Amino acid sequence: MSGPGGRLPGSPVPVPPLPDGPPPASPPQKSTFEETAFLLLSGSLPSAAELQAFRAGLMRHSHIPQGVVEALAALPKDTHPMAAMGIGLSALGAYHPGANPALAGGGVYADRAVRAEMVLRVLGAAPTLAALAYHKSTGGHATAPNETLGFAENFLYMLDAQGNTGYRPNPELSRAIDVMFILHAEHELNCSTSAMRHLTSSGVDVFSAAAGATGALYGPLHGGANEAVLKMLARIGSVDAIPGFIERVKGRKEKMSGFGHRVYKNYDPRAKIIRGVADQVFRIAGHDPLIAVAEQLEKIALSDPYFIDRKLYPNVDFYSGLVYRAMGFPPEFFTVLFTVPRVSGWLAHWDEALADRDAKIMRPQQDYRGEWLRGYVSMEQRPRRSSDTVFSRVAGDKAHQRKVAGLNWI
Repeated sequence: MSGPGGRLPGSPVPVPPLPDGPPPASPPQKSTFEETAFLLLSGSLPSAAELQAFRAGLMRHSHIPQGVVEALAALPKDTHPMAAMGIGLSALGAYHPGANPALAGGGVYADRAVRAEMVLRVLGAAPTLAALAYHKSTGGHATAPNETLGFAENFLYMLDAQGNTGYRPNPELSRAIDVMFILHAEHELNCSTSAMRHLTSSGVDVFSAAAGATGALYGPLHGGANEAVLKMLARIGSVDAIPGFIERVKGRKEKMSGFGHRVYKNYDPRAKIIRGVADQVFRIAGHDPLIAVAEQLEKIALSDPYFIDRKLYPNVDFYSGLVYRAMGFPPEFFTVLFTVPRVSGWLAHWDEALADRDAKIMRPQQDYRGEWLRGYVSMEQRPRRSSDTVFSRVAGDKAHQRKVAGLNWI
């Protein structure tokens, strides 16, 4: 799977010209994910000394308890990586009872230093948990973290070193992951971030809150959008099939994944940057044939009044799946690659919510539309209904049927 100095071997491959329309933006040239996370958490970019201390704290906490490693190892081989991430975060919380409000008291997070330590613990552990989740299905094993490496580089190192402590990931691929992490670090009060704040308001420990947010991101309507784009492009198959696909979209017989956004009513700026990252990755990992389908689909959509009038432009998910696939990641791991950096945004919201002394437990308003003021009706007075309900039609598995058949002989 991996070659010397990179995740995938391969010689440089010519990349076709870009489509008409908004050109891809250049990837960030100066910033790093660590700087971005610090900015989210503190409100300003770090000084050299602050960045060094922050990075050292993250790498120190990238080592997780052996019990967490064993808990993930005990999961079935076909466990979805996102399920493993959520379980890992919950298990990690069991090893820090002193920072659990249910055990240490509700005011434990009032101390800013305690919150800072929890930020480092959760964010530092995220790539390690992701590496363990990745290798559930590969048959390989995650190498212990290397504290001398940067956040993104160490992530690839844990995935690919296979115990070889002298291994170093390809620097261009490490930078590509770093840029992708920057772009996914934070994006307003979406579903998973709202879940993080909602759970935080209950006073639960930070590990459980992050696990809950991970569960929200696990949903295919939220974190799985880039996987849906890949499936769509594969279903189209070739450039020649695009016109027919476009007509089916207009006729509402197909869904256009990777286009449109609740926030952006123009070209998602993150999509432009990711398109530039894609070119860099393709030069190392080889050209993905689906990129031609994606480019032509984008070109047609950007010139078609149907999409222009509806403000349907490519979003962050349109090219990110192609980048991750070119780097050799399976589609089911894409959402984990989204989760690792988004933990920084969740933690920024967590810290902000706890700093607000006037904050109360969140309870959304409701509009009750059911029946009003019913009294209890005894069993013999209730109307008779068919016993064939949705629950009665749920059959037990074969093992249960075998057990029941055995009980019949008693």
